[in-house]
Formats: sequence, C-alpha cells, structure tokens
Amino acid sequence: MEMTIYDDEHELFRDSFRGFVQTHMSPHVERWERDGIMDRDVYLEAGKLGFLGMAIPERFGGGGIKDFRFNAVLNEEIARAGIGGGGLGMMLHNDITTPYFIEYCTDEQAQRWLPGIASGELITAIAMTEPGTGSDLQSIATTAVRDGDEYVINGAKTFITNGINSDLVIVACKTGDPKDGANAMSLIVVERGMAGFERGRNLDKIGQHSADTAEMFFSDVRVPVTNVLGEEGKGFQYLSFNLAQERLSIGLYGLAAATAVLDWTVEYVKERTAFGKPLSSFQNTKFVLAEVATEIEVTKPFIDQCVMKLNAGELSPGVAAQSKLWGSEMQNRCIDKCLQLFGGYGYTTEYPVGRAFADARVCTIYGGTSEIMKTIISKDVLA
Repeated sequence: MEMTIYDDEHELFRDSFRGFVQTHMSPHVERWERDGIMDRDVYLEAGKLGFLGMAIPERFGGGGIKDFRFNAVLNEEIARAGIGGGGLGMMLHNDITTPYFIEYCTDEQAQRWLPGIASGELITAIAMTEPGTGSDLQSIATTAVRDGDEYVINGAKTFITNGINSDLVIVACKTGDPKDGANAMSLIVVERGMAGFERGRNLDKIGQHSADTAEMFFSDVRVPVTNVLGEEGKGFQYLSFNLAQERLSIGLYGLAAATAVLDWTVEYVKERTAFGKPLSSFQNTKFVLAEVATEIEVTKPFIDQCVMKLNAGELSPGVAAQSKLWGSEMQNRCIDKCLQLFGGYGYTTEYPVGRAFADARVCTIYGGTSEIMKTIISKDVLA
C-alpha cells in the first residue's frame, strides 16, 4: 500500500536524520552495546542539527512544531539502522519526557530547562516504576514531604531509561495522604548532583544493552518547590494524559522494527542457499515472509491513524493502548519468525536480527505491560 502520512518536509527531515545515524550512531553501536550506555555527545550533536525537542518553542531553541510525525520519522530510522537500546534513550527524551516539560513548565522553569533539553545539554528521564509496584502507579511509595520552600524526597525507583546519562529526572512521588490515591501524586524534577540523589546499578538486561537502564535512590533529597511540574496532587492526571503518546511511540517503534527485520530477512534469504537452492525458493520461506508482510501492512494504516489522532489531540487512552499492545506483540511475533529463517546465524550478534529479537522482548513490558493494555482496552469495550 502506498498511502503515507508524510509530506516532503518530513522526508527531507528523514534524509537528514538518516545521514546523522550513519555518521554519529551506527559506527558506535557495538561499543555502546558492550559499555551498556550511549555516548552523551550524541545528544549534543543531535541537538545542534534540530533532532531534539522538535515541539519545543523556537524561543527556547526547539523546532516550534507540534507534529508527532517528526518523532515517528526518528523512530523509524533508528529501527531501520538496527541501533537498538541507544536509540531508545533518544526516543524517550523526545517522545516521553519532553512533552511534560513543554506542557507543565512555568515560565521560569521553561527558561531554565527547555534550552538545554533542545540542545542535548540536559538529558531527561522519568522515574515512575518502583521495585515493588511495577505497572501499578497508584501504589508508589516514594514520598515528597513539604518543608518550607523545599520538598524532602525519599524512596527508590528502578528500570529507569537514561538512568545514568540523565540530568533532569521527573520523579513521580506521593505529596499527599496515601489514602487519597491518585490525588496524592505529584511530579517533581530532581536534578543531577542534588545531595542524597544516587544512581544504582546500570542494570544488566537481556536486550537493549546500550540503553542505560538504572536504579535510583532518594535519601532526604531536598528539592525546591519551584521544581514541581504543574500543580501538586495532579501527577497521576498528567501521567495518564501523556502516557498515550508514550504508548503510541512504543507501538510505532514495534511496527518500524518489524519492517526493518523483514527487509533484512528478504535480503538474507535471497543470498543464502540450502540444498543447492536459495532459501527464498522454499515454500516455507515464502509462507513465513507472506505472513510477516501481511501483519506489517495491516498494522501500518492503524498506526498512521493513531499518529494523526495524536496530532489532533484526539488519541484516547484506549486506542493508544491498542497501538502499544498490537505494535509490540506484532513486533515480537514477526521478528521471531524472521529469526528462524536465519537459522543459527539468527542466534548470534553477527546479524542484527539477533539483537532486534532480544531488544523486542521488553516492548511488551515497559510503558505498561500487555496485560495492563488489555485492561485499559476492555474498559472501552465494556463501556
């Protein structure tokens, strides 16, 4: 199908970012995978070329364009190049954390933070998940107690993407009576170097190795009241609103990753021979590729529609959950089928399909598990 949501401006942006990936990212992926972290300098280079904070107002150094299609282009090119975990940190910075700063910063906060977010000098993260809560955000135990003009934060977070590289961390914490549930939660920005703020292990994961995913600990961390994002007590409401974009971002990346792996697989089966014939000539190969290609083609119009709904401010939590559920599950199914066609080589890091397979597994977990997505979707179905 030749339908597309992109215009010439998006395609020029794509060409530019593809060149950036080839120059500043692809040559370093193997080292990042070994080191468990992407170089901070990549953010600075991306910021110089306008690949960060596209929706940040121009007066703060951003692109001044609220059009998620530019984010989608970046995600597609990162997947196409097989960048893996390193690209995840950049996607989180653009798709997930930056919208909070744009929407909820005061004028003073915007002047203090947005220029650095757009330039890549300030790398961002969001700390929601805790060791004992997983996807149950209302049960978080991290607290922020008001003491004059400061909050004193205590607690622990885990599985935080950009956990090592980040300079600004949006921390979800309880500022009110826990009995108030969702109304007790606030979002407070903790900055690198604040006393009592410590980073734990850069977690050793089965995939997404070049994404620095870390633990965080807060021990009597004193944060000025001026670091609260939005209004106190509305943190859960803000998270619920912005999670729609996060979940679409994950679903969209799932589609892009599956598309990239299909391309690699088609190229491989045409070149690889077995029993004196190209793998592409066997019926099983043809059937597998037909199944994968069909799943991808069926998914594209739905994800495109979700992107346009997001741009129009009409993407509901239920539909966003559908995009995340389907995109990430489809990603895992398709990559698994393609890896099988690579045989033993698919189980090595010699071919990018192996890394794509390992990287895909977490996509049905982070941003809300598939089970949580089904729960959200079912509310619409049963309404």
